Amino acid sequence: MAVKLNVVIEKDADGYYAYCPELPGCQTQGDTFEKVMANIKEAAELYIETLPR
Repeated sequence: MAVKLNVVIEKDADGYYAYCPELPGCQTQGDTFEKVMANIKEAAELYIETLPR
């Protein structure tokens, strides 16, 4: 099942921070843009897996 989510990415002195506004508490960080994108995808997938069906 494909799900489209908004992702907000912010850059700071330590790297990148990302979160999904539709998934409260779903957030991550990464040293590079590519790493933070991979991390937020994994975090969102794990978040969705824990939701009740």
